[in-house]
Amino acid sequence: MTLNTGHFEFKRSLALPPERLWEVLTDPRHRENWGAPEEGMVLTVETADLSEGGQDRHRCGPAEAPDFVVDTRWYRLEAPHRAVFTETVIVGDEAVATSLVTYALGAAGRGTALEVGVAVSSFVGPEAASEFHAGWEGGLANLDAYLAKLDATAGAA
Repeated sequence: MTLNTGHFEFKRSLALPPERLWEVLTDPRHRENWGAPEEGMVLTVETADLSEGGQDRHRCGPAEAPDFVVDTRWYRLEAPHRAVFTETVIVGDEAVATSLVTYALGAAGRGTALEVGVAVSSFVGPEAASEFHAGWEGGLANLDAYLAKLDATAGAA
């Protein structure tokens, strides 16, 4: 039997200090604004429990039919420095993949050095790892754009 796994990491330098970036990464209202993987898709948080052992559930997909359910379980929360959680993607009644995600935030001047590590195990074939990579790449690009909007809004206030 072939292992259908993958691992990838992203690094970003962001202008927000760690305390503020932590909020943007973990607060459901913020996540709905940046978490969808590509244009035309939505992320809608249905339940959220940001505590160690807590679970979130959100739907993701095209705005007209967000059919992907994502169950998140938070394992380690060390605000504002580290979060460790799993995400299981469910389509219909079938879990298609699970990932272990780690956020590491470190002060970098007035901003934050963000590292995101993702380890994926697919239950449906090797393509899931590349799809997760593309999804995270898109979500982090959306995060960059969302932070620019927050910065512009704060500057106008």
